[in-house]
Amino acid sequence: MSERLKPLYLKKNEDRRLRTGHLWVFSNEVDTKRTPLTDFAPGEPATVISERNAPVGTAYVNPNSLIAARLVSRHANDPLSADLVRERVRTALALRQPLYPAPFYRLLFGEGDYLPGCVVDRYGDVLVVQLTTAGMERERDTLLGVLREELAPRGVLLRCDAPTRALEGLDGYVEREGDVPDEIALEENGARFAVPLTEGQKTGWFYDQAANRASFLRHVHGGDVLDVFSYVGAVGVQALAAGAASVLCVDASAKALEYARRSADLTAEAVRSSGEFATAEGDAFDAMRELAADGERFSAVSLDPPAFVKRKKDLKQGAQAYRRANRLALDLVDNGGVLMTCSCSQHFTAPDLQGALLAAAREARVRLQILGRCGQGPDHPVHPAMPETYYLKGFLVRVLRDA
Repeated sequence: MSERLKPLYLKKNEDRRLRTGHLWVFSNEVDTKRTPLTDFAPGEPATVISERNAPVGTAYVNPNSLIAARLVSRHANDPLSADLVRERVRTALALRQPLYPAPFYRLLFGEGDYLPGCVVDRYGDVLVVQLTTAGMERERDTLLGVLREELAPRGVLLRCDAPTRALEGLDGYVEREGDVPDEIALEENGARFAVPLTEGQKTGWFYDQAANRASFLRHVHGGDVLDVFSYVGAVGVQALAAGAASVLCVDASAKALEYARRSADLTAEAVRSSGEFATAEGDAFDAMRELAADGERFSAVSLDPPAFVKRKKDLKQGAQAYRRANRLALDLVDNGGVLMTCSCSQHFTAPDLQGALLAAAREARVRLQILGRCGQGPDHPVHPAMPETYYLKGFLVRVLRDA
């Protein structure tokens, strides 16, 4: 056990949620008369103690954040040492290694893997690390040391440039350690990709959608596929590999679509695909309207927009955006075709998305059959006491039009 840490006392009954398993302590839950938050440096470890003087666990503290502390252990005086981080990394590996034939997955998923504020994606022998909290930033060297010992990566890219770092009073930065290429080769469901690491979105690739993409591919053979908000074409290029007759990827980023076209060429050569592949740069809403105006229809449509609801106060406006996006997408689905629609907005629940989809279907005058529900893959495990870790939800639906 480590040396005694400073105590962080909670107000009366504010330990209840933590004892169910939640890992966050909000600033208004701290008894600041007994333990002023200003007495702590950003990221400093502390033992969290209830109003009844009973230890709740060990956390790291940030006096500058609404989330004032994040638990890392249920034991007192047990901070983020190398031994604790190593146990978390080995536990995470024990989940992923049997599930994935190659080392391409999210290795650490923050609170879902009991390392709050830490995300690590694995691309073979290259790791991409994202640190979003003062506590993890403070223990950066400890984390990197354990990752080197356990995985011996040839390179580590620190993509610590997420906007959420500002909420912790942290500046953003991007750094490389070792041999880190600007892009990396990746294969998924028979498709081959060139993935941007240093200039891509977030950590470069969206591993969380892997299982959903595989489900969608069952409906694309011989059909025409539309991939909206495509980014680097993860869905569209895989549809090409799965035998789609044609694929159209729509995204606002010219750079992302350039990668999509490169990956389509790599995939078409590898699988000897004869399907047509095209891209359209521009606003997704405008592009869908134009396609509908031209009378275009597709047998399978993927709709994976960015988070329209970033904060609870954005819920009403975001719900309208999801309804409009789904309304436009439904207009583009053939009778009997499928739509895969998703939301990565933490505050927008699966029932919320289903409601937006149903409202869109009424406006489009189509009937829907839910064929499956989408969610994040097992390399993004959900913490059972933290709905905040369940962020990705979606539906695979069949669209029926009356004659």
